[in-house]
Amino acid sequence: MRTDLEQVFRAAYPRVVSVAARVLGSRDEAEDVAQEVFLSFGRSSVPGDEAMPWLSVAAAHAALNHLRTGRRRASREEAVGNHETFSPDVAEAVVTLDERRRVRAALSRLPRKQAVALVLRHSGLSYAEVAAALDLSPASVGTTVRRAESALRKELNSHASSE
Repeated sequence: MRTDLEQVFRAAYPRVVSVAARVLGSRDEAEDVAQEVFLSFGRSSVPGDEAMPWLSVAAAHAALNHLRTGRRRASREEAVGNHETFSPDVAEAVVTLDERRRVRAALSRLPRKQAVALVLRHSGLSYAEVAAALDLSPASVGTTVRRAESALRKELNSHASSE
């Protein structure tokens, strides 16, 4: 067991949950992912001074994996006929929820490095922090994030036209 685990946990937990929640859209699911990430960190030999970037990337990866697993489960549930009818009062909320699901599904189909860069940057990490976390030069972070945003738009458009 790591001697620095409690200290790292206290310092990094909010960020790990934030990164995971940014991907998943659910604080409860993000907290589950954070637990997995800290368990992995506890078994790792990552130096304490490299913990924050490692944990941020691990949170993004674990959340994307969780998202992919959830999408497969949702597809199976739909195939079984788990359809509900919605009253007009919740129509707007359903549309917003559907849009979020579409974005999350599109995000899960992006190349992993692009998806992680996008998630980390939009979770509030600076270019320098994203660069350190992904072992990129700070100058290339902007390009990576712009490419990821473009790929995400293309993914959303291609799936919107196929529905």
